Amino acid sequence: MKIYSTMGSFCKKQFKLFILLVCLCPTINVIQAQIPLPKVQQLAWQEAELGVLISYDLHVFDGKRYDQPFNRINPIEDYNIFDPKQLDTDQWIRSVKAGGFTFAVLTVTHETGFALYQSDVNPYSLKAVKWKDGKGDILRDFVNSCEKYGIKPAIYIGIRWNSYMGIHDFVTQGNTQFSKNRQTYYNRYCERMTTELLTRYGKFFFIWFDGGAHGPEQGGPDILPIVEKYQPQAVFYHNLQRADVRWGGSESGTVPYPCWGTFDYPSWFQYSGAKDNFKPIKYGSENGQYYMPAMADAPLRGYKGRHEWFWEPGDEPYIYPVEKLVDMYYGSVGRNATLILGLTPDPEGLIPQQDADTLQAFGKAIRDRFSNPIAESKGEGKEILMALPKSKTFDQVVIAEEIEKGQRIREFSLQVYKKRNWQTIITGTSVGHKYIARLPEPVSGEKVRLIISKSIGQPYISKCALY
Repeated sequence: MKIYSTMGSFCKKQFKLFILLVCLCPTINVIQAQIPLPKVQQLAWQEAELGVLISYDLHVFDGKRYDQPFNRINPIEDYNIFDPKQLDTDQWIRSVKAGGFTFAVLTVTHETGFALYQSDVNPYSLKAVKWKDGKGDILRDFVNSCEKYGIKPAIYIGIRWNSYMGIHDFVTQGNTQFSKNRQTYYNRYCERMTTELLTRYGKFFFIWFDGGAHGPEQGGPDILPIVEKYQPQAVFYHNLQRADVRWGGSESGTVPYPCWGTFDYPSWFQYSGAKDNFKPIKYGSENGQYYMPAMADAPLRGYKGRHEWFWEPGDEPYIYPVEKLVDMYYGSVGRNATLILGLTPDPEGLIPQQDADTLQAFGKAIRDRFSNPIAESKGEGKEILMALPKSKTFDQVVIAEEIEKGQRIREFSLQVYKKRNWQTIITGTSVGHKYIARLPEPVSGEKVRLIISKSIGQPYISKCALY
């Protein structure tokens, strides 16, 4: 240690720090390895926060209540009932924008098998109808409208059910050579249709295969390589091989608390926990090794016992009131999930006025609540301290982690300093992309501090804000 003995006091301290860091590096690496990190697509998913699913299909035009079991096995005889005389995708997306939503998903195909675009693969598409002389392309119009109003376009591809082609739960019925040949044809048909969709309409933010894409290991089409080849930047949902996000376990538009952004399997479809009321996907896994944030979905026309994703006559009383949609926001975005609200154009081709008005009022309600914090801070470490402006009260708290570094917080509390004493007003576990708490009554004080009592590695707070 001859060199060390000749160092000055400052150099000795620097040398000791260097030795300490060398010793700690393996520990730091181990901690980092324990924290699943989100992919670029998953970061974009959580930052988006609010999306819509726009559902449109032939049975919107039959004037009847939707009967799902019947519609899944009975083709619609006259597809020329499809005749939306005022269809305006700009009106759809203006309504979406007014609601504060950032992405929109269109059901390009659903249970009838009918496709809302100009398909060279699927004869049961807009090419077949008299509407616009068989030249209409709703997907093209939809994408153009999204680009016009700054909304991210996304698509829903339904291949699980196809009443036109006799596909039930992904498969043809029977075990004859005919049914086997038909299955092979259908698998290739799904692959070709997916290729069409992913190569002709630009980039999609989100590609949603409802019920999964049912890959080759299940006797279905090989969809994932097509997605990864032509839309590598898209959020993929989902099959047994990969799920960038997971379903939240209900169609209530909410998830329970805590809702962790991690899971135990690379696809939630590998273990959905259906026998356990979907508990694993509802809550996620605190120490799951795969990053997989949640989706909470609900139809706008789902109030008072109704639950309709497609337009039906007389459903206006079942549009969720604005205050219920706000509750839904707290129970989804405020619990580390992304909310998708189901919309449906009517037979004329427009988002009904009452639906559009409700979306606009919802967007205003959220902006009014969260546009002007009375105090806000960020930082790293176990404590974030903020001064409170005099005579100001707050009754809402937003906490967010720097989620690109992973979900690290395991336990936290928020305390207010009042009358020479720290009082705990909130305790919790999961934070993730965003945690929102509503307090039962307004709170005042001199200062506020966020205490992280348990975390994996160093906690990083991108926002702690009071409203």
